[in-house]
Amino acid sequence: MRVVRSRLGVLTALLAVLVLAVAGCSNSEDSESAGPASSSAAVDVSEVSEIAALVPQNIRDSGKLIVGVNVPYQPNEFKDSSGQIVGYDVDLMNAIGKVLGLTPEFKEAEFDKIIPAVQQGTYNVGMSSFTDTKEREEQVDFVTYFSAGIQWAQRKGESIDPNNACGKRVAVQSTTVEDTDEVPAKSKACTDAGKPAIEKQRYDSQDEAVNALVIGKVDAMSADSPVTAYAIKRSDGALEPAGGVFESAPYGYPVAKGSPLAEALRQAVQHLIDNGQYKTIAENWGVQAGTIPNSVINGAVS
Repeated sequence: MRVVRSRLGVLTALLAVLVLAVAGCSNSEDSESAGPASSSAAVDVSEVSEIAALVPQNIRDSGKLIVGVNVPYQPNEFKDSSGQIVGYDVDLMNAIGKVLGLTPEFKEAEFDKIIPAVQQGTYNVGMSSFTDTKEREEQVDFVTYFSAGIQWAQRKGESIDPNNACGKRVAVQSTTVEDTDEVPAKSKACTDAGKPAIEKQRYDSQDEAVNALVIGKVDAMSADSPVTAYAIKRSDGALEPAGGVFESAPYGYPVAKGSPLAEALRQAVQHLIDNGQYKTIAENWGVQAGTIPNSVINGAVS
């Protein structure tokens, strides 16, 4: 996301880092076998009977929590080399399931079909890095569990200012908000001021954008803050943040409007926050900057 040696030496070093990045990030649904292990093994979560009692009876009777998910979106939800869905969101949902005495069952779906499926009762809950917005709250209720914004990355030792990147080459993933809104707005501010436009370079996958930055095809990259944080964590010191996180908004789990499941989920998330297990899971994936102190129902800021 995102020294002087001989030309060959620099290239060799960059390629070595690239190999690590490619091993950890593919543009398919596969991912690394050598990356962070699931943090569910690092936290000992037990059922909390008073919270579990809030779960609607039909869900309790099934013993399962049917979760709609869209992959890949590293590090939140993606597939490992064995085809298993893993990630920060997955580890947290598994921990929530234990608090509720339920086993999450992850069902893959197209991103834009998850909320309608939650409304129809096909899924009990959605889990796909959904931003909690006022517009979406008209369709479903959200249980907040994370705060994400936009974060730029640069190669270590460089100095890129996201608010003054005129003339710089910036990688983005196609169709993301960074591609459609954020970088174009910054570029327009440059040209309006008589400065060179930002040279936006679009990639089909986030992994390609990260690799482009590592090998020097671009000067910076822009992505959602947890995506950038994970790329930096995986880069073995090659990448670092460029500026702070901005335009932050909550991620939330969508559930059917008015469902008592929302309060059960909220209390489960808060229980994990309060006992520190939430933080342990976040730190395992390098996304602790987005942790929140309190989970709420419908916490949209816009």
